Parts: sequence; C-alpha cells; structure tokens
Amino acid sequence: MKVMVTGSAGFIGSALSLRLLERGDEVIGVDNLNDYYDVNLKRARLARTQDHPRFHDLRIDIEDGAALHAAFAEHRPDRVVNLAAQAGVRYSIENPLAYVNTNLVGFANILEGCRHHGVEHLVYASSSSVYGANTEMPFSVHHNVDHPVSLYAASKKANELMAHTYSHLYRLPTTGLRFFTVYGPWGRPDMALFKFTRAILAGEPIDVFNYGKHRRDFTFIDDIVEGVIRVLDRVPEGNPEWSGAAPDAASSAAPYRIYNIGNNNPVELMEYIAVLERCLGREAEKNLLPLQPGDVPDTYADVADLVRDTGYQPNTSVADGVARFVDWYRDFYQV
Repeated sequence: MKVMVTGSAGFIGSALSLRLLERGDEVIGVDNLNDYYDVNLKRARLARTQDHPRFHDLRIDIEDGAALHAAFAEHRPDRVVNLAAQAGVRYSIENPLAYVNTNLVGFANILEGCRHHGVEHLVYASSSSVYGANTEMPFSVHHNVDHPVSLYAASKKANELMAHTYSHLYRLPTTGLRFFTVYGPWGRPDMALFKFTRAILAGEPIDVFNYGKHRRDFTFIDDIVEGVIRVLDRVPEGNPEWSGAAPDAASSAAPYRIYNIGNNNPVELMEYIAVLERCLGREAEKNLLPLQPGDVPDTYADVADLVRDTGYQPNTSVADGVARFVDWYRDFYQV
C-alpha cells in the first residue's frame, strides 16, 4: 500500500514508518520538525528512514491546508495514519491555542485531504486522556467521555467527533486509537521515563507527582505500532446493530470505530521508578509533589474490542520495556 504517515519524525510515527517500509509498503512521511522538543532527536529518527527508496520525506505543517492538499494530490495515498499533533497535557495548560491550531485545524485539513482524494481508511491518534474525569475502571471505549480535564484531551475528543462526521457524511472509513502512556526507545524527552533517566544519571532529583501513587497503563512502543498496523489493515464498516436509541460510543452506523491500545495492566508510578532504578543501578532522589492540574490519578485500558477485531493484545512487561529503553538511551547519548 501507499500510506501517508503524519508526524513521521515523531516517536510513534518514526517507528510505524519503519515497520511499514519493512513489510513492503510505500510511506509518504509528513512532518514540520517543530521545536516543541529536541529537533536533533527528530532528525536522528528520520535518518532511519530517509534513504529508503520507498520513503518520501515531506516537510509540511498539517496546519498548512494548501501544502497538505498538494501532497495528497501528488502522492495519492491509499491510507493515512495521522499522528501529527501538539502533544502533552501540561503544555496545553500553558499554551492552549497551540492545540486548537494543530489538533483541530490541522486535523480538519487531514480529513479534507482524505475526503477529496479517495483515501480508503484514515487511522488517527486519539488518547487515553479523553477519559478525563471518568473513574470506572478499566476505561472502555463504550463509556461516555464527555468530561475532559485538559484542552489536550478535549482536542482529542473533538478529533473523534470530527472523524465521525466525515464517516457519516462522506462515508470516509475512520478509526481512532486511544493510546495509553507510550514509552520505549526513541521516546519523547517530555515524557516521564526520559526525564527520570536523564535526571538519575546526572545525580539530580526527580519530580514525582501525586506522591507516586497514581497508576498508568504503560504501553511499549512496539505494541503500539503492532496495534496501529492491525487496525490500519482492517477498514471499518458500519455497525448494523448500532441504534440511536441506545448509541454505542465505540462504533456507528457509519464506517467508524474507536479502540484502546494499552497494556491492560496498570502500574503504580513508584513501581515504574523502582524498575528504572534497577535498570540504571542507581537510586533516585525523589521530590514528592501533589497531582498536577490536568492529570488523572489512574489509567487502565479495556482492550477487549481490539482483541476481538484484530486478534492482538499488547503484552510487553514494564521490566522488559524499561530495560530496552535504558539500553537505547545509554547508546544514543553515550552515557
């Protein structure tokens, strides 16, 4: 297939592009290389794919509708995976308009490109953050998610609503993926594992929010990529059993689906840190702090629908995943 991957210099986008190329697909990589975090890391990720004969490296901002339209017209992708977004819950509190511009305007441009250029299937990144104030565990795609607690989460919920509209009006098959705390080699420097590793190796204290008591469904990057590929290959159809009298949030009469991709095994933050300390052979100095605004105490993914429809369930343990990250970090930064 010919697959457009937006955010191709990002953590997930780069790993996905590699896997698609390895299996013989052609990849149109779209990224603006913004400076939200270290551009050199993004360039290093891109270096893994840039010289591949089936990889097209496009320097485009998805907020630029004209440039994106031209890319769709020239390359005619069969399918699209939209991973380009302004990420980060905490940054959305400081700079909310960045999320409106990229996650809403940019996503609308993606939808329009798919609509006007015959794309067979749009897969896009949503987030576990959409569960917001929900407390029923595990989080299910069939639950109502109308109470986000950050603008980042609200923008991802809006993406799901926008996608449904295009699935309903234009019969564009769309699948939204709610990712749960992705980690692993080539990860994002603004994420906890990266920050903790850097600080511990430098002998600096780490900030541990909610006094280390919150739990996250940490999901290894390879598991995320496998889930994305399984879903990409399964074009959704309308659910014939869907009813407006008792609407199912995860499907529709339109060709629309929502899935969780998580490890289905929440781990307390203090245990996550303990695993990292063992891998590094050093103990962290911990600065215990209250829960930050916009954060939620726990995440826990119900992946029953993903397993049922794709036959796949993420299963990499935190012990294995953190060890693989530490090996990569030491090699990449020569620490």
